[in-house]
Amino acid sequence: MSEVTEKKKKNEFWEWSKALVIAILLAAVIRYFLFAPIVVDGESMMPTLHDQDRMIVNKIGYNLGKPKRFDIIVFHAPENKDYIKRIIGLPGDRIEYKDDTLYVNGKAYEEPYLDKYKQEFFDGPLTQPFKLEDTAVGSETVPEGHLFVMGDNRRYSKDSRHIGAVSMEKVLGETNMVYWPVEDLRLVE
Repeated sequence: MSEVTEKKKKNEFWEWSKALVIAILLAAVIRYFLFAPIVVDGESMMPTLHDQDRMIVNKIGYNLGKPKRFDIIVFHAPENKDYIKRIIGLPGDRIEYKDDTLYVNGKAYEEPYLDKYKQEFFDGPLTQPFKLEDTAVGSETVPEGHLFVMGDNRRYSKDSRHIGAVSMEKVLGETNMVYWPVEDLRLVE
């Protein structure tokens, strides 16, 4: 083998090695700082999300903007698990449910994502009546720097009613895209 051929092989190996290292670093940066996959575990967000749906979490969205009511977020829960829930209350909001209707600061809000479930239940309301101060939050308003979250499957969701308000520091990001299973590929609201 000639010296030129040997140098070419070493150069080619070095170039492939650099490309592989750059690809790994780029994937790590994207995964840990920008976007991450998550698997829905359980039925607390039915009918919007299904058990084992795979989604993408946007980790940079709330660094650039503020959370909005009804966003679906992923956050670190007290049991060292990540939960997926919907934002119902923002800092300073007064939250109340009565007659299966959400009231924020005294104003009624429609929740069209619950319409399907509300039609299926004939044995009482989907969301039992409560006032914010009667939940684990324990105050009349959502504390500053916190969010009040609930699962869409209100009867079977462990959420802010049980674990309290979620600190913004615990929020990983917003999610609204199901990418797996492929036949369920969709954006959710």
